[in-house]
Amino acid sequence: MELCVALDLPSAEENLALAESLKDYNVWMKVGFRAYIRDGKPFIEALKTINPDFRIFLDLKLYDIPNTMADAAEEIAKLGVDMFNIHASAGAVAMKTVMERLSSYEKRPLVLAVTALTSFSEETFRMIYEKGIDEKAEQFARMGYENGLDGVVCSTFESRAIKNATSHDFLTLCPGIRPFGEDAGDQQRVATLELAHEEGVDYPVVGRPIYKAQDPKQKVEEILKVMAAF
Repeated sequence: MELCVALDLPSAEENLALAESLKDYNVWMKVGFRAYIRDGKPFIEALKTINPDFRIFLDLKLYDIPNTMADAAEEIAKLGVDMFNIHASAGAVAMKTVMERLSSYEKRPLVLAVTALTSFSEETFRMIYEKGIDEKAEQFARMGYENGLDGVVCSTFESRAIKNATSHDFLTLCPGIRPFGEDAGDQQRVATLELAHEEGVDYPVVGRPIYKAQDPKQKVEEILKVMAAF
C-alpha cells in the first residue's frame, strides 16, 4: 500500500508548499483537473524539483474517441508522469488503442481505468449506467484487465471483488479515504485506512484530511505510521 496525496488546493503556491512540507516522504502526488489546467507542465516539473523521487499521478480521466484518447495518452507519457487514468466507460477499443500507443515507450506510465466515481450513490449511478455499482465496476475492471491496463480507480468497497475477478496484481487506487473517520464531505463511499488495507487497496488517496489539517506533515506521518503497521 502506497499513499497518494491529492494536491487539490486553490493555487499552485499552496499545492507546492504542501509538497515541500512532504518532500522527505515516499508518497505519490495526485495532480487533478484544476491544478493541471491552471498550472500545466511547469507544475509537474516544480514537483519533481522539490523531490525527484515524487511519483506523479495525473488524474485527468480521459474520455473521448479512441484515437483522441491515444493521442492524449502519448502526450501524457512525454510529461514523465508515473500514472494517469482514463474512463472505463470509453470502452474496450479505447483501452486497447491507448495501450497499443504506449507500447513503444520503454518506461510508460501506469494506466488505470475509472470505474465508478466515489461521489456516486447507488441510486445516482443506476440512473446513468442502469446497473449497480458493484456489478458495473467489476465489469469495467475485467474489461481493463483484458485490454492490458494496469488497474482501476474504484472505491474501497469494490477493491476485493475486482482483484478476485482479475488478478491480485491488478492495481486498485481508491479515492475517498478518510484515514481516521474524518467527515466524508461530497464523497458517498468513503473508507478508513484499516478497511482499505483489509480490502487490498494498493493506493489510498487522501486529500482534505491532509491539506485541511492544522499540521499536514504530522497527519501524513500518522497515516504512514498506521500503514507501516499493516
